[in-house]
Amino acid sequence: MADQSLLTAAVLGLLEGLTEFIPVSSTGHILLAGHFLGFESAGKTFEVVIQLGAVLAVLGVYAAKLWAVFSTAHRDPKALRFIVAVALAFFPAVIIGVLAHDFIKTVLFESPRLIAVNLILGGIVLLFVDRMAAQPRYEDAMDVPLGTALKIGFIQCLAMIPGVSRSGSTIVGALLLGVSRRGAAEFSFFLSMPTMAGAFAYDLWKNRDVLDSGAMAEIGVGFVMALIAAVFVVRGLLAYVSRHGYALFGWWRIVVGAVALLALSLGF
Repeated sequence: MADQSLLTAAVLGLLEGLTEFIPVSSTGHILLAGHFLGFESAGKTFEVVIQLGAVLAVLGVYAAKLWAVFSTAHRDPKALRFIVAVALAFFPAVIIGVLAHDFIKTVLFESPRLIAVNLILGGIVLLFVDRMAAQPRYEDAMDVPLGTALKIGFIQCLAMIPGVSRSGSTIVGALLLGVSRRGAAEFSFFLSMPTMAGAFAYDLWKNRDVLDSGAMAEIGVGFVMALIAAVFVVRGLLAYVSRHGYALFGWWRIVVGAVALLALSLGF
């Protein structure tokens, strides 16, 4: 039984790493997969905490750029502004995430039908925005103005509803606010680091009393698998969306949501 649980955790960790940075809702995917696989984590902490594994992939891939930004911030206004922009974009998630945490975990995370519907609706929005987004005014993630970053941060909070997608909401918001496809994805990468680190720490602290050794083993396996898978996604995503846009991910969401709704209607 324990081996089966760890195998399921590995599969869900792999799924998390593959979907965290593409706009398809990694949380929605692993909650639906967990539902159909009969996987129940203590306090729904597994689904949140393993996301930090995917975030460490960004740290690894962008280590040189992060070092360049932070090491020059004291003398480079552009680098300092970028740090402030990411911090501003992160701020709304701190406030709303803390206030709505219990409702999100006990109500929204327990609604697979809602997740499936959100996948479909989000896919339709992504297809529309990818086709109709404004002419880019900001090609690079580091060019995003502070006011625009704060707006993206508020839009990111929609992703607290599972099935909406954190990367999807930030990318759609950035596209609508004049950021290029590549710049939108890259800004989403950098914003994921404080957002997911904060969610990891807060959720682990909130559920510290219900996590036993079995739960920690599942989290460890899922964490490692998410990290490994996410490295490959982060390396390839920017090149892909620069050439092809986000339409593939819109259709992906619609198909997954529709299949999930059908399965739920059949009693699975």
